Amino acid sequence: MNLQLANVISDISGTTGLRILRAIVEGERDPQRLAAMRDWRIKATPDEVAKSLLGNWRDELIFVVGENLALYEVYQQKVERCDYRIEQHLKNMSAQVDNNNNPLPKPRKGKRPHGNAPSFDLRSELYRVTGTDLTQIDGINVVTAQAILADTGTDMSAWRTEKHFVSWLGLCPDHRISGGKVLQRGTRKVISRAATAFRLAASALRRSQSALGARYRRLQSRLGAPKAITAMAHHLARLFYRMIKYGSKYVDHGAAAYEAKFKEQQLRWLSRKAAELHLCLAPLPNSAV
Repeated sequence: MNLQLANVISDISGTTGLRILRAIVEGERDPQRLAAMRDWRIKATPDEVAKSLLGNWRDELIFVVGENLALYEVYQQKVERCDYRIEQHLKNMSAQVDNNNNPLPKPRKGKRPHGNAPSFDLRSELYRVTGTDLTQIDGINVVTAQAILADTGTDMSAWRTEKHFVSWLGLCPDHRISGGKVLQRGTRKVISRAATAFRLAASALRRSQSALGARYRRLQSRLGAPKAITAMAHHLARLFYRMIKYGSKYVDHGAAAYEAKFKEQQLRWLSRKAAELHLCLAPLPNSAV
C-alpha cells in the first residue's frame, strides 16, 4: 500500500507501531489521527509520521495485516506462558545466595535492558540461583546468561577445570597435525547453544568501552573478526566458569586501564629483547612514556 511507517519508527512492533496498526485494522484512515497515537519517545515528529501513512488503502491487504496482527498477539501470549514456566522453574531451584544479606549489585552503567527479556525480574532470579551477577561481564545480558545456563546448568563439577569447559564448548584450538606439521587450524565442530551465546556476546564487544572491548578490538586488528570473536568467546567462557564455580565477581577496569597494561607489557618485552642484543631503550625527549 506504499505505507512507509517502518522508515520513521525503528520498531514497528513497539508501543506506537502496534497502536497504529490496530487502529488501521479497526478502520482508521486519517494520517493525522494515526500520527497522534505516537508515543512521546518517538523521535519523528507527528507530521513525519503522518506523511509515512499516506498510501493506497486496499481492503484485501488490510485483511492480511489484521490476520498477521492477530497471529502476532497469539505468539506473544505463548511467549508469556513460556516466561511464566521459566519463572516457576527458577523459583524452584535452590538459592546460592541470600538476597537480604547479599543484595543484587547495581547494573553496569551503559547497559540497556534487553528487548526480549521476560516480564519478570530475570536478573534477580539468576543471581539467586548462581550466587553471582553474570551481567557484570560486558557483552553478557540476562537473556544471554539464561541461554548459557539452560545448556550448562549451575553445577560446574562436570568439568574439572576451565580448560575442560572451553574444550567441551568447542572454543579451544583443535589443529590437524600430521608428522609434526600443522595441516589445518581451527576449532572442533560442536553444536552447542552455550557456545553460540558466547560468540554472540563476544561480537557485541566491538564498540564496548570496557577492557573486554579494548581486548576484542586489538585481537580483531591482528587476527580478523572471525578469529577475534572465537578468542573472546573463549575468554568469556573462562570468566563464566570462574564466576559460577567459585562465586567470584567480575570488575571491569575500563579500556584505558587495559591499554596501559598492554603498553607496559610491550615495554617489558622490548626491554628484554634489547638486553639480549646488548642494547638499552631510551625514551625520546619531550615524549610521554
